[in-house]
Amino acid sequence: MDLAYVCEWEKRPKSTHRPSIPLVCSWSCRNLVAFTTDLKNQDDGDPDASHVIHIMDTEHPWDVYSISSGHAEVISCLEWDQSGSRLLSADGDGHIKCWSMAEHAVNSWESLLSSSVEGDPVVALSWLHNGVKLALHVEMSGSTNFGEKFSRVKFSPSLSLFGGKPMEGWLAVTAGGLVSVSLLKPGGALLTASESLCRLRGRVALADIAFTGGGNIVVAAADGGASSPVQFYKVVVSVVSEKCRIDTELLPSLFLRCTTDPLRRDKYPAVTHLKFLTRENSEQVLLCASNQSGSIVECWSLRKEGLPVNNIFQHRSPVVGEKQPTILKWRILTTTGDLERVSAVALPKLPISISNTDLKVASDTKFCPGLGLALAFHDGTIQILHRLSLHTMGVFYGSAAAPPGQRPGEESAVKRQRTGGAHGLHFKALQFSWTSLALAGVDNHGKLHMLRVSPSMGQVLEMNTTLRHLLFLLEYCMVTGYDWWDVLLHVQPGMVHNLVDKLHEEYMRQNQALQQVLATRIVAVKASLCKLSTATAARACDFHAKLLLIAVSSTLKSLLRPHVLNTPDKSPGERLGEICAKNADSGREDAPPQEPDESLIDECCLLPSQLLVPALDWLPVNDGVMVKLQGKQPVRLRFGKSASSPDPLGRSAGSQRTDNLRCVHMGVCPTEDSKACTRCGCVTMLRSPNKSNAMKQWEQRWIKNCLCGGLWRLVPPTLA
Repeated sequence: MDLAYVCEWEKRPKSTHRPSIPLVCSWSCRNLVAFTTDLKNQDDGDPDASHVIHIMDTEHPWDVYSISSGHAEVISCLEWDQSGSRLLSADGDGHIKCWSMAEHAVNSWESLLSSSVEGDPVVALSWLHNGVKLALHVEMSGSTNFGEKFSRVKFSPSLSLFGGKPMEGWLAVTAGGLVSVSLLKPGGALLTASESLCRLRGRVALADIAFTGGGNIVVAAADGGASSPVQFYKVVVSVVSEKCRIDTELLPSLFLRCTTDPLRRDKYPAVTHLKFLTRENSEQVLLCASNQSGSIVECWSLRKEGLPVNNIFQHRSPVVGEKQPTILKWRILTTTGDLERVSAVALPKLPISISNTDLKVASDTKFCPGLGLALAFHDGTIQILHRLSLHTMGVFYGSAAAPPGQRPGEESAVKRQRTGGAHGLHFKALQFSWTSLALAGVDNHGKLHMLRVSPSMGQVLEMNTTLRHLLFLLEYCMVTGYDWWDVLLHVQPGMVHNLVDKLHEEYMRQNQALQQVLATRIVAVKASLCKLSTATAARACDFHAKLLLIAVSSTLKSLLRPHVLNTPDKSPGERLGEICAKNADSGREDAPPQEPDESLIDECCLLPSQLLVPALDWLPVNDGVMVKLQGKQPVRLRFGKSASSPDPLGRSAGSQRTDNLRCVHMGVCPTEDSKACTRCGCVTMLRSPNKSNAMKQWEQRWIKNCLCGGLWRLVPPTLA
C-alpha cells in the first residue's frame, strides 16, 4: 500500500480550519469522489453559513467542483446511488438534498429534490436497494464463462412498482430515533413519511443501514455509550393508498464484549464507529469503542441457534416432522487488541463470495481485494485488517509517521515506535474504491490522499498470477459497467500487451449475445490500457477509431431497421437490397441508357488532385493524472491548478484541436465551450453547430456518455 498522489488546497491561514467538524467522504462506481472539508468559506460574509461539498473525478483531481450546498448545519452524510450519477447529502438539521448532474457533466451539479425532518440531525443515510446483487467467485477465476465468475444473486428490491420494477428513493435515520423514507414516484413527485424505530424513542448517536435478500431493511443504532446495547430494527417500506407506510420491528440486540471484560470494562467508554460489513449483509457488524487515546474493534455475527427445551418437555416423544425451535443470537467473531485511537473506518464494496472454497482459493492465490477493511488512526497510520479474522494485512505510514530513511507508505516488517502523534496529521474520512484497489482519505488539513492498495497486499507474486488478478477485476468492471480507473493504478507499461491479449481471449470465449453487449466496453478497456505505454500508443489510436466506427455502424443499423418487418425471415439489409434492385430495374425499363458527358468525365479525372482530406487525430490528448503515476514517487497536486501530462504521440499544446465526436477541427485555440470524457479524454463541443436532423440524431446518442461509456466534464475554451 503506497501513496499515488495527494491533492491540497491553496494555503490558507490556520484560522480557516475547524478541527472539531467531522468530515465525510463517498466514492461512486464511476470513480467520482464527494467529500467535505473543515475549511471556512472566506468568500461568504458569514463563514459558517455555507457548507461546501466537493466533487472530483479521480483522473482529474485538480478539476474539483465545489458546491455551495445551502445546508445550514454541518453535512453529516454523503451517499452515491447505484449508478454513480446522483448524490445525497444530509446535515445536522435534518435536511436531505438530492444532487444530479447539470448538462450531464461531472463538474456541474444541481439539487432539484429534497426532504427534511426539521431539527433532527441525520446520522445514517442510504438509497433504497434496487435488487441487483452480484457475487464474485475467486474459485471460478480460471473459468472461461463470465456467468460463473460473476453470478447474479437472488435479491429483492426494497420496494417494487407494478411488474417488479424497483422504486427509487432514500432512507434516513435521525438522532431522535426516527426513520424517514422518501420515494421517487414515476412522475417525479416525492412521497415522504417518518416513523419511530420503536415505541420508546431514545437518542441515536450512531447508526448504519443494510438490506436483506427478502427486500427488508435493517437499521443498527447505538446511543454512543459502550455500556448501552446496540439495537437492531427491521424496517419494511410499502405504499398503501398512494401513501408511504413504514413498519418497524425490534430485532435481537448485543452488548460489546469489552464491557463484560473485567480488564476493559471502563477503559473504552464510547462507541465511535458502527458499520455493517457490507450493505447486503445485515448479519455481520463492526463496532469500535474508544477513549481519548486508544480503541478496540469487535466483529459480530448473527447466528441461528437451537432453543434449549425445558426439562419438563425433554422426555416427551417428538412428533414426526417436528423441528427444534431456533432463536437468532449475536455472537462475537473476533476482536482486536488495544489499538491507537481510530479516526475513520472504510469497508470494502467488492462483493466477493466468502464461502469456504472461495476463501481458500483467495488465500492460496493471495487475492485480497474485498477481504480487507481499513482503519485510520490518530497517529497518521492506516491499517488494513481481514474482515473476518481482523488480523493485519497491510500498513500505510503517513508522511508524519514514516521512520527515517523510509518513503511514506512503504511497509516494514520491523515493529517501530509511532512518531506521527506529535504532528497531529490524521485521516478524518476514508473510502475504498469499488474494486478495493484504491483508498481515498481526507486528512484534518483538508488534503485528499489517493492510496494504491495492492491486490496481494504487498506479497510477492509471479507475473502470471498478478496479471490474472488484474484481468479478473477488469472483467468484473466490464460486466458491471463500473469504471476501471482504480485497476489501471496497478498496471505497469510492461503488462499492457499481455493484458490486452488475455482480455481478448477471454472475451472471445463468451457466447455471442454477451459479446454483443460487451463489444464497446472491451474496446474502451483496451484503449485505456494501451495509453499506459508509449510502445502501444498507436494501438490505442486504432481502438479509438474502432469505437467511432462501431458507433457509426450501430447508428446506421438503427436508422435502417423498419418499425414492422413484413417479412421477418429477411434482415433489414436484405430488404433494402431488394428495394434498390427493384428501383434500378424499373429505371432501366422506363428510360433508355445515356452515355455520360465527356466534359463531366474530364472534370472527374481532376478531382483527386483537388480534393484535400485533412488528417485527424483519433487518439484524444491524454491530460489526466494516470500517466504521471507510473513511477513509485507520489505526485503532489493542487486543487484548481491543472497538471499537464506528456502526450504519448508527442503532440504539443499548440497543435490543432479536434472534435472527436463530429470529426471536425476546432482550431488551435477553440472559442467554443467544450466537454471532455473523464475516461478516454475525447473532446467535443458542448453546443451543436449542426442543424440537420441526421447529425442531431447522432449527437443525441452522446448527451450523457462518451463513445467509450465515460462521463463528461466541462472544459473551458482555452483548455479544450
